[in-house]
Amino acid sequence: MTCEMSGEIPQPRQSGLVAGLSAYFIWGFLPLYLLLVREVPAFEFVGWRIIWTLPICLLIVAIRHQGREVLRAFGNKRSLSMLAASSVLIGLNWLVYVWAIQHDHVYAASLGYYINPLINVLLGTFVLGEKLSRRQWLAVAIAAAGVALLLGGALTTLWISLTLGLSFGTYGLLRKRVDVGALPGLTIESTLLLVPAAGIAWWYAASPAGSAFAQSPELSFTIVLGGALTAIPLLLFAIAARRMDYSTLGFLQFLAPTIVFILGLTVFDQPLQTVQIACFVLIWTAIAVFVWDILARRKADKVLQA
Repeated sequence: MTCEMSGEIPQPRQSGLVAGLSAYFIWGFLPLYLLLVREVPAFEFVGWRIIWTLPICLLIVAIRHQGREVLRAFGNKRSLSMLAASSVLIGLNWLVYVWAIQHDHVYAASLGYYINPLINVLLGTFVLGEKLSRRQWLAVAIAAAGVALLLGGALTTLWISLTLGLSFGTYGLLRKRVDVGALPGLTIESTLLLVPAAGIAWWYAASPAGSAFAQSPELSFTIVLGGALTAIPLLLFAIAARRMDYSTLGFLQFLAPTIVFILGLTVFDQPLQTVQIACFVLIWTAIAVFVWDILARRKADKVLQA
C-alpha cells in the first residue's frame, strides 16, 4: 500500500516507536480504568465499548479527510474479509481481557501479553520472512523460559493467557498485511462489530437488571470514556505495526504486561509467587538482550555509513 492511499506522510521505519510505546503504556494502565466499570458485566461492557469507539473513529476520519479510504476499503472484498476476521479477533480479545480483570485474574491477563511477543516473533519470522540475529534468538529463548515457568504455575487460567496472546498476535499480523490505513481499518472493524454490540446492549437493557448505561450519569460517562481508551491505543498500535518490523514491535509488547503485573501486585494486591518473580527477571533479561542487539546493529550501521 502506498502512502498516498493511506493518507499518511512517508515516515522512516523508526517512526513507529513512539506510537508503539504510547499504545502499550495506555494498555498497561487500562486495568485501573476497568476498576471503575467493574459492576458492568463483561459482555455488556464490551458491547458499549464498541458502540462508543465508532463515533470517535468517525470524528477522527472526518478531521483527517480519510472518508474516501474507508469507502474504498468497504468496496474491496479482500480488505473487507481480512478486517472482518481482525474485528472478530479483537472483539474476542477485549471480552476475555475484561472478564479476566473483573474476576481478579490479573496475572493471567499479564501472562497472555507476555506470551504475545513470542507469538509476534514467530509470526514475523515464519509468515513475514523477517530475520532474527543470534542475540535476538537468545532473547527469544530466555523469554520463552520465563513464560514456561509461569505456564507451569498457572494451568487453571492458561486458557485466558493463550486466548489473549494468540488473538492479539494474529490480529496484529492481519492489520499489518491488509491494504488499509490504521484509522480507516479500525473504523471498519468497529462498524462490522456494531450490530452484535447493539444486540448485546439491547439484551441487557431488556433484562430485569436493566442497562448499566442507565444506572447513573457518572457510570454512563465512564462507559463512554471506554470508546476513547479503545480507539486511541488501537490506532497507535496499528500505526506502529505498519511502520516497524513485527518482531521488534513484539518485544515492545512486554511493556504493557509488566505494568499490569505491577498493578496486580500493588493496586489489586494479588499474592506473588516465587515462580512469578523468576519469570519477571527472565523476561526483562530477554528485553535487555534484544535492546542490546538493536543498539549494536545501529552503531554498526553508523560506522558503515561514515
